[in-house]
Amino acid sequence: MLHRDLREQNRRSWDAVVPAHHSHRPGLAAFLREGGLTVFPEELELLGDLAGATLVHLMCNTGQDTLSLARLGATATGVDISGEAVARARELAEQSGIAARFIQADVYDWLAQAVAAGARFDRVFCSYGAICWLPDLDLWARGVADVLSEGGRFTMIEFHPTSNMFDPAWRFSRSYPSGGRRLEIDGVGDYVGASGEGLTPGGFAAGTQTFQNDEQAHLFQWGIGEVVTALALAGLRITTLREYPFVNGERPFTEMRALPGRRLGAPEGSPELPLMYGVAAIRCATATATG
Repeated sequence: MLHRDLREQNRRSWDAVVPAHHSHRPGLAAFLREGGLTVFPEELELLGDLAGATLVHLMCNTGQDTLSLARLGATATGVDISGEAVARARELAEQSGIAARFIQADVYDWLAQAVAAGARFDRVFCSYGAICWLPDLDLWARGVADVLSEGGRFTMIEFHPTSNMFDPAWRFSRSYPSGGRRLEIDGVGDYVGASGEGLTPGGFAAGTQTFQNDEQAHLFQWGIGEVVTALALAGLRITTLREYPFVNGERPFTEMRALPGRRLGAPEGSPELPLMYGVAAIRCATATATG
C-alpha cells in the first residue's frame, strides 16, 4: 500500500520543522559559496567521479548536499516532498551561486512522471533518513532503476537498522526493523539543533529553541536485506554494500563518542555496532522496466 494519506501527513510534518532546522544554519550559503561541502567522504566514495554527470537527489531536504554535489561537477536536480524544504533549497542555490534545479514532489509521483517522460540520469542518490519514509520498497526501486541511464549508478547512504534497536540512552529496547512496519511518531524533530556543529559545517546558531512539532509523522521500517533485495529485483547490480561503525553528523543517542571529521561513535565503553550503511548499484541492460 502506498498510504497517500500518510505521505501527505508526512509532508505537513516536514513543512513544520524546516524553519527550525534552517534557524541553526545562518552561515550555510556563505560556506557553500566559498567552496565548502556538506557531504561526507563515504557518500563521495560510493558516488564516484561526478564531473559532467547528470544526477537526481531523491528526498533532498533543503538541498545543501545536492548543491555540494553540483559543486563537484554534477548537473544536479533535487526532489523533495516538502514545499518549505524546496523553497529553502532554491534560496540556498541563489545565495550560494551554485546552479541546481529543485522540484517539490512526492518521490513516488516524481519517479512515475520522470519515467513517463523518458528522463534518465547518470546518478540517482538518496541519503540519511530517506528509506524510512517509503511505504513500498519495490515500487521505489523500480522507479530508481527506470530513471537511471544504462550503466548509471544508484548510491545511497543510510542509518543502519541495527541502530534503531536502541533507545536514545543506548539501551537495547526494540526489535530489528523489517517488513515495512509502520511507526507513528509525534513529528519530525529538530535533529539539526540537537546535533550542534555535526550538521552545521558552516557554523551553528542556537536558533529556534524547544521546538515542538504538532504534525504527527509515519515511518516505515525496513531491514538492509529488504532494501538490497528490492534494488536487485529491479534489475540493479549491487557493486558495494558497506557498514560503518559511526554516524556522520547527526547525534541519535545522548552519549555518543566524538570522532574526527564530524563523526560520532557508540558511547564510551560500549561495543561497536554498525551505525550507517552504504550501497552502490549499477543499472544493467536487463533492468526491469515499469513503463
